[in-house]
Amino acid sequence: MSLVGTWITRVATSWLVYRLTGSELLLGIVSFCGQIPTLLLTPFAGVIVDRGDRRRILLWTQVLSLVQSAALAALTLANVITVAEVLLLQLAQGVINAFDTPARQALVVEMVTDRDDVPNAIALNSSMVNGSRIIGPSIGGVIIAAVGEGWCFALDALSYVAVVISIILMRIKPRQRAPQGIPMRHDLLTGWRYVVDSVPIRSALILLAIVSTAGMPYTVLMPAIATQELHGGPNTLGMLMAASGVGALLGGIYLASRRSVVGLGKVILYGTLTFGTSLIAFSAANNVWIAALLLAVAGAGFIIQMASTNTIIQTIVDEKFRGRVMAFYTMAFFGTAPIGSLFAGMAADRIGAPLTVRVGGVACLLSAAWFAYMLPSLRALVHPIYVERGIIAAPPDVDSGTTPV
Repeated sequence: MSLVGTWITRVATSWLVYRLTGSELLLGIVSFCGQIPTLLLTPFAGVIVDRGDRRRILLWTQVLSLVQSAALAALTLANVITVAEVLLLQLAQGVINAFDTPARQALVVEMVTDRDDVPNAIALNSSMVNGSRIIGPSIGGVIIAAVGEGWCFALDALSYVAVVISIILMRIKPRQRAPQGIPMRHDLLTGWRYVVDSVPIRSALILLAIVSTAGMPYTVLMPAIATQELHGGPNTLGMLMAASGVGALLGGIYLASRRSVVGLGKVILYGTLTFGTSLIAFSAANNVWIAALLLAVAGAGFIIQMASTNTIIQTIVDEKFRGRVMAFYTMAFFGTAPIGSLFAGMAADRIGAPLTVRVGGVACLLSAAWFAYMLPSLRALVHPIYVERGIIAAPPDVDSGTTPV
């Protein structure tokens, strides 16, 4: 329920800014303001997530998100909202998300009692997120057309009540906390060194960061594409966003049906190739239905790449670094997006939204080529970790006929 409200607000915010200004550049700036705190604050948030009660952190972030959406609704319904106020409220939500996302990602593992179920849990979580992408934008488009953006924000504020109640009702076994009294700078540096020294984690995060920076800004430019290229309105925007959600949901269901993390490296590669190719084709579409179909394929490709990356990292990471590593994952996924959104807005202002999306798709294909080159060496590094954790059987000892420890 809460995620449906979140997607309604995302559509409504983009439409509100574009209605007030008609500027692709400001679409990029608003998205930048909403996501740049994630890039700047998430490393510190990761330390706090490793040290603190993740459920309590998540409860606070949801309450504050409710307040932020309520403020956005009040200003819009009073018809006094300005772009400057939207920017400030987006910044506030960005600060909240900087703590919310790593806490949420790390809490998934705590909620699942059987470690073998973690990959399926992550995929099901992605399916839930993207199932809401189907419903939310469609509802948002209808509400905008009927009564305006303000009621979208009000509905989003109300939807947070559901997740707040859910978190309060959770009963999670207490985990061993990190030692107290250690300076935050020390934990930051050790977390950074752990990510840099782990070639599989580092490579997966680099690929995710490139794809998020270059590819994901197509969502920011969607209002301009829906109106200028496809000659539609808020309903068209909602349909396009929903189509992307349908593809993402199907991609999440595919991952949830997998029985093992083995082979996900190749899945990441194919997901990236699918996403980049679909974006290039979408940038040339001049028919709403063709555009929607291509966005569905793009949504599937991206969620497969993103969720598979999440699954592999959550599988191989050392537990004591989980919060900090998921903070770096959040930076790669969300934190780099404001840079991409800002450059996409500037580029679209000069060369147009379709060509901007096309360039992003090409960048995704180039990053996929690099990952394909790295994949054999990454497999060799991950293999002993999978053996150690019982995910795959250890090879027999040739000399003794026994299995090595």
